[in-house]
Amino acid sequence: SVPAAAALYDAVRPRRPKTRYNLEQLATHLPAAVDEARRFVERAPSGSRILLFATLHYWIEQAVMVGLALRGLGNEVTVAYLPYGNWDKDINAFDLQRQDLYTRRVLAPLRGIVETVSLLDVRPTDTLPEELAPAIETASGFDAMYTLQTENFDRESGLFRLRIARNRAAALAGLSLLGQVHPGTVLIPNGLVTELGVFYQVARYLGLMAVTYEFNDQREQIWVAQNDIVMRQNTNDLWARRSGCPLTNGERDAIAALEQARSSRRMFGKGTRFWQDAPAEGREAVRTRLKLDERPVVLLATNVLGDSLTLGRNVFSASMAEWIERTVTHFALRRDMQLVVRVHPGERLTKGPSMMSVIEGAAHGHPEHIHVIGPDDSTNTYDVMEVASLGLVYTTTVGMEMAMRGVPVIVAGKTHYRGRGFTFDPSSWSEYFAMLDRVLGDPRGHRLAPDQIETAWNYAYRFFFEYPFDFPWRLMHFWHDLEVWPLRRVLADDGQAAFGRAFRCLAGEKIDW
Repeated sequence: SVPAAAALYDAVRPRRPKTRYNLEQLATHLPAAVDEARRFVERAPSGSRILLFATLHYWIEQAVMVGLALRGLGNEVTVAYLPYGNWDKDINAFDLQRQDLYTRRVLAPLRGIVETVSLLDVRPTDTLPEELAPAIETASGFDAMYTLQTENFDRESGLFRLRIARNRAAALAGLSLLGQVHPGTVLIPNGLVTELGVFYQVARYLGLMAVTYEFNDQREQIWVAQNDIVMRQNTNDLWARRSGCPLTNGERDAIAALEQARSSRRMFGKGTRFWQDAPAEGREAVRTRLKLDERPVVLLATNVLGDSLTLGRNVFSASMAEWIERTVTHFALRRDMQLVVRVHPGERLTKGPSMMSVIEGAAHGHPEHIHVIGPDDSTNTYDVMEVASLGLVYTTTVGMEMAMRGVPVIVAGKTHYRGRGFTFDPSSWSEYFAMLDRVLGDPRGHRLAPDQIETAWNYAYRFFFEYPFDFPWRLMHFWHDLEVWPLRRVLADDGQAAFGRAFRCLAGEKIDW
């Protein structure tokens, strides 16, 4: 708290603070990248005025390189940042100031080519507009859910108060900065959680073009959304443009190959993970494995609690957990059916409460007709799809893939494929349970029609192959990707032939599907 104490200490010991905040890779690569970009800046046509905001050291590293590439393409770029290493832990003023000073040193090579602004230096506006207060409350709630990986959290907790304070400060500084800079485009990673989400809300409140981006599980791909939160995976414009286009033979082969890889524990394209722990064994093998009889099988596939792809996706339930609980309770009394609950394997990597406890409580023990596949169980989900008479999902792509196999699917959450013509989409609890009873009353009669199956295949192709943009650098393994695609190569003709569309849309050019 002593004025200039951190600056004095940093002047004597100008090094990286011993905290989680780490920009060492950026410090190593940035000088050469700036030199490479300068050669393109000199001959690039004038573009947009872009303000790129990032917080947390790994997003800052990635954002700086993205901003430098956009500058090499002729855009005027400002990179604004908050020098935090953690979104869920408080930091004392001394260490935060040292992290800020460290960031300035690392970003020094950008002088004269890309503007940089620490949000800590921006004098905030005096008052928060009334319209933004609910957005900060909602965003802070998402942050708590994302951190704890649960939908239930204490609004009096230190975590929630920390997120309210940080998000409010970011909103006030963001209002001031955006009012000064007047960018044509505000570019923000993720756009849903942490200060990233609040900055997006501020940009939209001011009526600015806000572009958000995130990464899927394929290398050299990116998701981009304009004036929308990319984590919502809004495919409305894409589907409006492409739904009337029948699949070509090549497109059908591509989506079939992807589905085969997903079900058979094989990599696909430039993928970075397997979708299953074991290859598919077939319907009879899974019946034996799970001890299923001839009664109709209902497959309920869960999502990971607190994942940013599930936050704010409620339609008629208060939470995903409530939907699962009430559904399992309903099936506990339906001994004419067999319920298989596939708990998301991603729970192995989380620290929040498991859906296992929710399911066990709702089932009142272990009735013989309810089967739970835990996150550590290697049972192949695609085998269960083969014997399912009905699918129940929240937002997982398993619902779309069941529809591709003709299985009727009831969707309880706001997922991107809801309302596309191949799922049942209730909007209330009464409608949901009525749909359940109607479909279960005649499972065979509710199998999808051929045109619905074809629509599901068409949509799946558009989502997996056309919704992502080709892009050189993912957040994961970023420095490896930079070795493959250094800035000079990205800005050259072959790089722009491969990735130019993504960079133009990040800069604010309207996405033309």
